[in-house]
Amino acid sequence: MSWVNTVLDAAQRQGVSREAVLAAAGIAPAELQAERWPIDHITRLWRAAVRCTQDPGFGLKAGAVVGPASFNVVSYLLQSSPTLRESIAVVQKYQRLISDGGRFQVIAGAQTSWVVYHPRQGELAFSPHQIEAVLAAVVAFSRWVTGRAVRPLKVQFSQAALGPLGGYREVFQCPVEFDQAFSGVLLDNAVLDTPLPQADAQLAHLHHQYAAARLAALTPPQRDTLAQDLRRWLDTQLQNPSGQASPAPSRERAAQMLGLGPRTLARRMQAQGLDFSTLLDEARRDAALHAVAHTQRALADIGHSLGFAEPSTFWRAFKRWTGKTPAQWRGR
Repeated sequence: MSWVNTVLDAAQRQGVSREAVLAAAGIAPAELQAERWPIDHITRLWRAAVRCTQDPGFGLKAGAVVGPASFNVVSYLLQSSPTLRESIAVVQKYQRLISDGGRFQVIAGAQTSWVVYHPRQGELAFSPHQIEAVLAAVVAFSRWVTGRAVRPLKVQFSQAALGPLGGYREVFQCPVEFDQAFSGVLLDNAVLDTPLPQADAQLAHLHHQYAAARLAALTPPQRDTLAQDLRRWLDTQLQNPSGQASPAPSRERAAQMLGLGPRTLARRMQAQGLDFSTLLDEARRDAALHAVAHTQRALADIGHSLGFAEPSTFWRAFKRWTGKTPAQWRGR
């Protein structure tokens, strides 16, 4: 619910009451008492706030002023982490305590790292203003948790600009690109790995315990276990440093590994919103990014070992994931 208040407060700063935004979204004020909202409720709220304020830069402005309260119970853990990189790892681990609307990925390079946001929508299409707010919040979070005027090296969006370019420059203070392969913030590794001023290992341990208990209360164990079991199995299947081709991971083989019939696994995955092709694509992407950035293996061998029959197929997939070819990614 922290993001709900962020949206309502941002609208209120522009002269639109909380009640007016809720009414425009078709959401009863009594629902503010709920601990969590469905994803589509959040999307309706964003759409209503943009309509009511008539501000194309609403998402940027809302995200740029987030503080510890917007990160809910996770905020104390973020501040007590040893580095900004560790804080981002905390967000990845406890994302559901903040929001169900997406997840973060860190693509680490030798000198720089991308913090990438992958939105997760419900039945309604994700509002582009939400994505702008999230990236603005990443930068705002980096600044308050480090106590420094952090400037990203670059920010990019997988969508077109929603408002004047001056608004983006004011918030991010760096080059901003649009219509790219993914939405993310590029940070210098020196910024990510600098010790945080409020780092405290003892406090971090206590906050981890509390956050883990809160997360366990939210997450249905069966769903979490199935998704994690499938991902671990896929990662194992793709760990092939020899470069030799091996049988492509399949749902049938995964079912055999789990001791389930193929139809039983298919039913469970469907009930839990899991898609095997998506899980495999994500596992291949992460394995490819690591191998290209952190090994000297031939690029064609990396693609072959991940199940791509032709180098051109691997090149196209890599460009879809990153917006760059494998050679360009390695040469950054």
